[in-house]
Amino acid sequence: MLPNIAFRSQSLRSCAFSRAFKVLRTPCIYQPGLPAASRGIHVDSPPIIPSLTTSYAHGTSSVSLLHSTVGECLLRTVERCPDREAVVFLQDGVRKTFAQFQQDVDQAAAGLLALGLKRGDRLGMWGPNTYEWILFLFATAKAGVILVSVNPAYQQQEVEYALRKVGCKAVVCPTQFRTQKYCDILRRICPEIESSSAGGIRSARLPDLRCVIVLDSRQPGMLHLEDVMQAGSSQYVQQLQDLQRKLSFDDPINIQFTSGTTGTPKGATLSHHNIVNDAYFVGRRVGYHWRPDIRVCLPVPLYHCFGSVGGGICMAVHGVSLVFPSAGYDGKANIAAMESERCTFVYGTPTMYVDMVNQPDLQKYDLSSVEAGIMAGSPCPPELVKKVISVMGIKEITIGYGTTENSPVTFCGSTMDNIERKAETVGFIIDHLEAKIVDPTTGEVVPLGMMGEVMIRGFCVMLEYWDNKTKTEECITKEGWYKTGDIGSMDGYSYLRIEGRIKDMIIRGGENVYPAEIEQFLHTHPKVKEAQVVGVEDARMGEEICACIKLVDGQDCTAEEITAFCKGQIAHFKIPRYILFVTSYPLTVTGKIQKNRLREEAEKQLGVKKGK
Repeated sequence: MLPNIAFRSQSLRSCAFSRAFKVLRTPCIYQPGLPAASRGIHVDSPPIIPSLTTSYAHGTSSVSLLHSTVGECLLRTVERCPDREAVVFLQDGVRKTFAQFQQDVDQAAAGLLALGLKRGDRLGMWGPNTYEWILFLFATAKAGVILVSVNPAYQQQEVEYALRKVGCKAVVCPTQFRTQKYCDILRRICPEIESSSAGGIRSARLPDLRCVIVLDSRQPGMLHLEDVMQAGSSQYVQQLQDLQRKLSFDDPINIQFTSGTTGTPKGATLSHHNIVNDAYFVGRRVGYHWRPDIRVCLPVPLYHCFGSVGGGICMAVHGVSLVFPSAGYDGKANIAAMESERCTFVYGTPTMYVDMVNQPDLQKYDLSSVEAGIMAGSPCPPELVKKVISVMGIKEITIGYGTTENSPVTFCGSTMDNIERKAETVGFIIDHLEAKIVDPTTGEVVPLGMMGEVMIRGFCVMLEYWDNKTKTEECITKEGWYKTGDIGSMDGYSYLRIEGRIKDMIIRGGENVYPAEIEQFLHTHPKVKEAQVVGVEDARMGEEICACIKLVDGQDCTAEEITAFCKGQIAHFKIPRYILFVTSYPLTVTGKIQKNRLREEAEKQLGVKKGK
């Protein structure tokens, strides 16, 4: 129906609809008289009319934004399905229904108030995927405390910087996990802990820190989790209830540190409104609002937005059950969990899916319950998407795209998209968001199909980088657009193709080369398991293209074979000058490739060869 038009007769109404239909069929003609809604792209379902006329999309929707806090979302789901499983942590043998989880959350939140934490204080969560991580995700939100997601792999210098930057009053961590000794690192930063009373730390290097809460042992000067749970007496439970009326959905609730590959990490500060609505609309995009008994296999880290928002907040908003196969990533444990828990969904980064499809005994597992999945976190090669569908049988795999600063997802496909859209795009614009593709030099919106920088505006854009006005103003324009730094192109339906990062772009003899394009081509070689392309310094060309290739297990291949495969298939200036065969890539804890480190390692190897 066309809004804002009064129809006085049947013939006028017919003419109006006829004119509107012609406009929809001829998207290249700009019609200034049309109402704004019909110039956007309606996203209640996958767009079927190419209504965009330039690389600007507004995701119009008949579903309203939520105006709820994280705590309110969880409470509504508990009232709706109290006996449904909320979380399962297989490695630790923990199973909690929504009602049991809510009880633990309220007890922990009251305990935080008893420790003296107040609305707006920061608590650092530092550790792998355990029940306590998701418990504190919700307990802090209920208490109005801002949860700081600290990378579990951070070493002394990195964690000291993060905790000091945001002024954490409390830190929650295990004693250790694998080789990472959390309590020992904290003692090195704050030797005063040893002689402090639990909850009364006074540290020179971390002046805001008052308490460390240890999850699995008793340590001098530190609290145990049991102390927190027992501290929440009726007085603080009442205080917690009174506090709920004062909390606002615009309050900051989560600080997520960016990876810091270009300088020190920055703390993206997200509100209830940011993460609740992102979880809500991504969940609706993949069918969480109509699918029964959803069980999500969740191997991605909770410290990252993909895990905490796509997993944890989706659990609260949509009532899905989360299954955590292991505290740290383990491909075999993922496959086993999908079978034993009859999971219907699976999340993962491309690297995780590469690992899963290449499990040697994959065929012996029954994955028939797994209907769908989300792949996100870094560029997703089309050949990998096709393998997930053919080898794992996950027909409804979906690609998601976004950034931590955007809470995180801004584009996501439909589970019903055709194979081309699934494999070659990151889906269409999320409800209520705006996106545009601009020329990075001029800032002008580019024509449909042309490449430029992806920019986002809407409910998802972070409040700020914590205590970093300069960096905030660098990436969020005064008009409210977030500059992603990603290069992409958009079609008339708002489906987005990501070509790579501006900073990853290789400039070879004046030609701009996007690594993702070459990587996607190399993945079509039958012997290539995974390919990553970086630029390496070159005296003549400025940069040369280097492909770092992991081969399928048991396969042999030569550089000459790869070069021959490329000839006649991709432009000559895109053919890698150097080809290195590797067994692994430097990864972040979230499974993303650290391209800056990969480039350094490649240059080191090639430096030896050039010197011969």
